[in-house]
Amino acid sequence: MQAHAELLRRATSDDELANAILRDYRSAPISAKEMAMLDYAVQLTVDAVKITRKDHEQLRSFGYDDTAILQITLIASWFNYINRVADALGIGRDDK
Repeated sequence: MQAHAELLRRATSDDELANAILRDYRSAPISAKEMAMLDYAVQLTVDAVKITRKDHEQLRSFGYDDTAILQITLIASWFNYINRVADALGIGRDDK
């Protein structure tokens, strides 16, 4: 989580915003467009099989085009993948 927090701080250049997003993005001061993107990323993380065309249309209604939707999907999927690899290998935790 620390690595993600640092990436978020660097991406936003705003420690308060990064901390608010990390605590609970739904109550963070972000735009509706950013909220839609994060809602999509959460759904992808929780159960990607339940994502439908309706979810993609929702993103399009906020101005995301197909390239952006692909990028969001790839980035969120990559983070999910790399987190599982790190978890399986015990990276970043103190196994006793």
